[in-house]
Amino acid sequence: MNAIYILWLRQLKRYFRSKSRMVGSLGQPILFLFALGFGMGPVYAKAGQGNYLQFLVPGVVSMGILFTAIFSGVEVIWDKQFGFLKETLVAPVSRLSIMFGRTLGGATVAVLQGCIVLVLSMLFGFRFPITALPMALVCMFFIALLFTALGTALASVLEDMQGFQLIMNFLVMPLFFLSGALFPINDNTPQVLKLITAFDPLAYGVDGLRDVLIGVTHFGLPLDMAVLSLVTVLFVVLGSYLFSKIQI
Repeated sequence: MNAIYILWLRQLKRYFRSKSRMVGSLGQPILFLFALGFGMGPVYAKAGQGNYLQFLVPGVVSMGILFTAIFSGVEVIWDKQFGFLKETLVAPVSRLSIMFGRTLGGATVAVLQGCIVLVLSMLFGFRFPITALPMALVCMFFIALLFTALGTALASVLEDMQGFQLIMNFLVMPLFFLSGALFPINDNTPQVLKLITAFDPLAYGVDGLRDVLIGVTHFGLPLDMAVLSLVTVLFVVLGSYLFSKIQI
């Protein structure tokens, strides 16, 4: 437990020391909130769907968590290349504890990033009941833990930053754009798109967060939490196995 706590704390220290990382990771969510929230808002309202900003914010918060969580895997490759990972792995601590510590640390950082985006969205006019905050944090943590574990799993089998970036471009953007973060999933949605969305784990995180914050859902919160829990366990187990196979 001490090793997990130390590695968790190390991830937090890295985050707070990197001011450019904290500020830079907010650029894309703010752009989406401003450009889409206000740009597409009138069109969304004319279609009879209500306030688009209210609909958009849970998706943008999920996006902030997704990017921060999954790119935390880059640190594994970085540590590989500069020898820091070797120093960690030769310590008298199980690799499972190391993986859990890094994953929990990355997930905590991603949740903090999501909270910052949520606060900023309130400056744009987003409103939600304060009583929804505890459950919203639970949803955010599941999203963060899931994709931090996935990022760690992918980084464990890659040797260079270029390979990781290539996979992320073919994985992260489709995960986000096909999750229903930017568009509603309803009876008018093409069946093929609904089918693809049903296999996107981020879709259940976005739907759960949207249900908690604004009361709009497609899958239902019980199914959202069940899928998130199952996939999170799957990716944590997979990430732990692949991390244990890293050669030093």
